[in-house]
Amino acid sequence: MFNTSNSSSVGASDVERVLVPIFDSFILVTGIIGHILVLLVICRSMRRNHGQPSGGRTGPLQQTNANGTDVLLLSLSIADLLLLSCLPYHTVAIATHHWPFGSFMCKSVSFLSAMCTSASAFTLAALAFARYIIVVHQSKAYQWRREGYLKVIAGVLWIPAIVLASPQFAWRTLISGPDKYETREDLACFNFLSDSGHIAYGVFHFLLAFAFPLGIIVVAYAKIYHFFKVTRRSRATQLNDRLEHYHVSVTQTSALLVLAFTLCWLPSYGLMFAQMADRVKSTGLLKQLGPFATFARIMATSSTVANPILYVFMSEKFRKELLHLFRGACRHKVSMCFRTAQ
Repeated sequence: MFNTSNSSSVGASDVERVLVPIFDSFILVTGIIGHILVLLVICRSMRRNHGQPSGGRTGPLQQTNANGTDVLLLSLSIADLLLLSCLPYHTVAIATHHWPFGSFMCKSVSFLSAMCTSASAFTLAALAFARYIIVVHQSKAYQWRREGYLKVIAGVLWIPAIVLASPQFAWRTLISGPDKYETREDLACFNFLSDSGHIAYGVFHFLLAFAFPLGIIVVAYAKIYHFFKVTRRSRATQLNDRLEHYHVSVTQTSALLVLAFTLCWLPSYGLMFAQMADRVKSTGLLKQLGPFATFARIMATSSTVANPILYVFMSEKFRKELLHLFRGACRHKVSMCFRTAQ
């Protein structure tokens, strides 16, 4: 979810109405370009690995590459792209202090945002678990890849995400105010029919779509760290050194994806709990949270851009694949120009 309340309810200012469209436009363009490149690279890599005969893999390092988690990264990028598709609606609502898209889009955008956020968290947890299996239990990981278990897992993870987001479609509504023609702040999306329902759902979503996946992630990477620490003492060959370097590099990239997701969404969930406390105690705290609400929202939307950036800076494999993709595109363009000249 992006911010769970209309911006006007948390003290949106004229500065926010100017800054949010600027930041959102940058995030939208950067995110779409980045994830399209990620999808092209991952699909290219998956096609190549699928086309290789199993007999062509002659060593543990090649088997490790075959056991990659590309399908989970593919699912993660799809979730981010769908989340980015919701961004323009939120931008317009904040810039105009008005929801002009009707009740159906209010429900649909809320549902899609919650679904993609949950799917991202579940996929990151599955990615951490898969990394644990790949690093600690390599024989099982190779069997998982051959049987296509990761593809099944990547698809199944969307089912609880859909179930968890379904109340958004059922309960979200448009709230009309008395100053309809004077302020145009009459229609506010992202408000539940009751405060108790909002609080119950917010806590439930936080526990299942953030705290629980984060717990799995912490345990998985703690076990991976322990495994590296133990095996480092007994390594003996250059191949083992290369294999360990590969595992460490990929695991670090996966861990940074999780860290970026956590840091980006913590302010948003913190704001959500502040909103709940204000509804319960009527402290008037929300009037003082306007700047923090803007910061929390920008951080949450930035999570959709973090993944491609981390791929480029942390994954040597991704950089090589991206370079090959650009070289292939350049060769194709030169070939087309040459044919045209003839």
